[in-house]
Amino acid sequence: MTDPHDLVDKVVAELPEWLPAQRWFGGKDRPVTSVRPLRTSVLRAEEPVLVHLVVEVEQPPDRREPYQLLITDHVENYDATTVPELTGALLDLIADDAEAEGLVFAHEPDVELQTGLRGRPITSEQSNTSIVFGSQYILKLFRKLTYGENPDLVLHRALHRVGCEHIAQPLGSITGRLDGQITTIGMLQQFMPDAVDGWAMATTSVRDLMAEADLHADEVGGDFAGEAHRLGQAVASVHADLERALGNRPADAEDIDRTVRAMVSRLDEVVADVPELRPYVPALREAFEQARDTPEAIVAQHIHGDLHLGQVLRTVHGWLLIDFEGEPGSPIAQRTELRSPLRDVAGMLRSFDYAAHQLLVGQPEDHQLAVRALEWSRRNRAAFTEGYAEAAAESVGDPREHGHLLRAFELDKAVYEVAYEHANRPEWLTVPLSSIARITGEGAVQS
Repeated sequence: MTDPHDLVDKVVAELPEWLPAQRWFGGKDRPVTSVRPLRTSVLRAEEPVLVHLVVEVEQPPDRREPYQLLITDHVENYDATTVPELTGALLDLIADDAEAEGLVFAHEPDVELQTGLRGRPITSEQSNTSIVFGSQYILKLFRKLTYGENPDLVLHRALHRVGCEHIAQPLGSITGRLDGQITTIGMLQQFMPDAVDGWAMATTSVRDLMAEADLHADEVGGDFAGEAHRLGQAVASVHADLERALGNRPADAEDIDRTVRAMVSRLDEVVADVPELRPYVPALREAFEQARDTPEAIVAQHIHGDLHLGQVLRTVHGWLLIDFEGEPGSPIAQRTELRSPLRDVAGMLRSFDYAAHQLLVGQPEDHQLAVRALEWSRRNRAAFTEGYAEAAAESVGDPREHGHLLRAFELDKAVYEVAYEHANRPEWLTVPLSSIARITGEGAVQS
């Protein structure tokens, strides 16, 4: 019989090589120099063993980040999230409001959960691991842990309290203590088995357009503009519900100055690692400085923080927003502060651009396809902003009235994407660079 602590020692010794190969690991751009266990919770001592493990991963020059793993002796790679009988135990613990080895499993008030279901992981997810139980529930395990409560859980609870129609109901949670703070380990939600994610719908629409030599975007059977319009309305509705649940405050010149300085700081950090960004630095700095010219009043409130087409689901009843934890690569203080809803609008505009150009990645230059991609992007960006403006709360208004600030947010997001693609998908680097070139008028980047 495997001793759980011997298993932990064996796994920890292999993690420096194993972690960079995992889709959810956020430090693929640097070597892992050491892995140190922070806490171990034995959830099942008999075979097959189930252990919850939190480790601190160290990378140069001074990056130290906590990650969680579920490990077992039952499979060759130790990853217990692939073993249905073991992941099913997590749902049962949540249903029972159990405490085990320092972990607290709890269902939400007035929620009763079915037990005895086996779990299966969703293989397409990247920064976290989600496990589906039957057709009812989905449990997200936050791989890179955030000290304290994860904003994904906090904002879902707040939105559910005010009856938001555009989220999946939160059903339970797993928490533990990390560095003395109660930390969110996982979140259980209602699962939508028939939902389709926005990225899949949008890229199918793009493929339909590319396959038609003579038709325009509004003439193709898979035209996405109607859905983009409804999505804009849904995002505006969620922003209004977040304001209703958690309030807002006026943003003043000091807020905008702090925002601009953060954009410039991010630019300086990214260009130090990605030399391909250097030709665009002067134009980016100028665009960020122009954001100070914001004559219309704006508000700061809680927002999604990492909104794109992969973070929305289309159900038979409408659009849902998921994953409210913010940009995984940003500090938690930045992800939880009150910010302009225009950031979310800009994030979705960037996503339409990604969807339009993803088929061109790694392909020979084709002027006709590039023109069609740009046509699709412009049509759906316009439909989204129109839908958003129609449903926006009075405090936010039409995002197009804040042109300089919206443009700066979009370029700041593109700089973030440059850093992400450089670290994780170098072949995609041309997508955000081409967008920066287009928006700033600094020429084109070869796709």
